[in-house]
Amino acid sequence: MDEDNEESQLDSSDLTTQKQVLMWLQIICLVWVLITAVTLIGGGFKQATSGQAQELFKFATNPIMGVIVGTVATAMIQSSSTVTSIIVGLVAGGLPVNLAVPMIMGANMGTTITNTIVSIGHIRDKEEFQRAFSAATIHDFFNLMCILIFLPIEIMFKPLEKMAGHISQSIISEEQSVSGTINFVGAITKPVLKLFQSLFSNLDNEVSGLVIIFLGVVLIFGAIYQIGRLMKSLMVGKARKLLKAAIGRGPISGIMSGTIVTILVQSSSTTTSLIIPLVGAGVLKVRDVYAFTLGANIGTCITALIAAMGVTGDSAGFALQIALVHLLYNFIGVIAVYGIPFLREIPYKAAERLALKTCNNKLIGFGYIAGIFFIFPAVAILLQKLF
Repeated sequence: MDEDNEESQLDSSDLTTQKQVLMWLQIICLVWVLITAVTLIGGGFKQATSGQAQELFKFATNPIMGVIVGTVATAMIQSSSTVTSIIVGLVAGGLPVNLAVPMIMGANMGTTITNTIVSIGHIRDKEEFQRAFSAATIHDFFNLMCILIFLPIEIMFKPLEKMAGHISQSIISEEQSVSGTINFVGAITKPVLKLFQSLFSNLDNEVSGLVIIFLGVVLIFGAIYQIGRLMKSLMVGKARKLLKAAIGRGPISGIMSGTIVTILVQSSSTTTSLIIPLVGAGVLKVRDVYAFTLGANIGTCITALIAAMGVTGDSAGFALQIALVHLLYNFIGVIAVYGIPFLREIPYKAAERLALKTCNNKLIGFGYIAGIFFIFPAVAILLQKLF
């Protein structure tokens, strides 16, 4: 009865059509801001490095460090969408794709900290906490497994980089054959870049470029935050209904619903965090939400793809390539890990065991969060500087 009343209240408080139209118009404007911000980062990066992007990113030439940079950045920012959009902008400015691929993998890992922290809200009830912590960390272990499997393969053979490169080239060539010399995206974004470059023309090239990068990053933060807020207002009720209808109906339904809900609310952290309290309360089982969290991994790729649309010229293919790497990595990861029964069980069993130990000793849980997301990366960065 309470759920029926809650749903009827949601229905009765639906936004008016006029408000919905205005909110959708705001979202369209914010998408333009997001695309323009990526153009600013790319242009500023080129200006600041004067084409020497490789030198600026020497610290990340080690793929392990690339993963760590992506993990820490996302854990601190609490948004893989923001980090991947910034990475797209950096690639557009000259950051080599092979350096960006490990950062994308790390961003996937870093975003899982949010739902792990959410699970701590159930710490007062031992059984609830065990269920919630297990549901949260299954996402951690899945992403960690994907890194352990795909990073060595990518270092040796670069399959993700090559596949994404072929797809991006075919898309770019198709767009060129259709649009000819007219580039609509460039027409609406390049004037803003030129405006900012002229505003800071009295500064040194490097300083001016860094200022433009900073402004681009700020705009990405603001745009993604506002898009997420508006999308939640418009879609969160529908997303909850979809979530309730789809979870528990099999892995394919779970993956698809996780993908769709994440696209609707524009945040994998929000999507996965929505289900943690339901698992903690015993409404859903850990195994039921496993597939759903994997769908969230796929759904979050939409932001980087939108961001790549803002890149024009010679760098357009590379920007689209890294966005496609993100999509391919998550999609193939789901097929490879979840599709093989033996591998599928590893994240589930690891999460169950860690949750059981954490229930018996809460310090293990806090140590796990601090160690995986902050202490280990900090030690690795320190060792990199020393040696």
